[in-house]
Amino acid sequence: MAYEIKLVKLVSGDMLIGKADVEEGMLTDVAVLQTVPTQQGVQMMLLPFGYPFEQDFDAKISTAHVIYEYKECPEDLKTKYLEATSNLTVSTGGLGNLDLQGGAGGNVTDISQLLKK
Repeated sequence: MAYEIKLVKLVSGDMLIGKADVEEGMLTDVAVLQTVPTQQGVQMMLLPFGYPFEQDFDAKISTAHVIYEYKECPEDLKTKYLEATSNLTVSTGGLGNLDLQGGAGGNVTDISQLLKK
């Protein structure tokens, strides 16, 4: 079954990325994007939705809780999401200046430039 990766905002204000299952009306393997202010600007963390109590990207969210769906999800963000959820490295022509720092809790990246497009 093919899934489309969606970037959405919940009614709670959380920004999520996940695989859209249209038949069930669910987002699966959900990750939350959190902004982290730094001296250089803003960085984003990609974390499992249930973090810190759950370490796996296996949460499911009903699309009834989605208030906004972004028209496009940046390709670099999709790549980093797929790497985080599958534990595989996706080879592409170039990832720009994305440099994720990994830890047990998730990955940190500076995607503020992607969100400005």
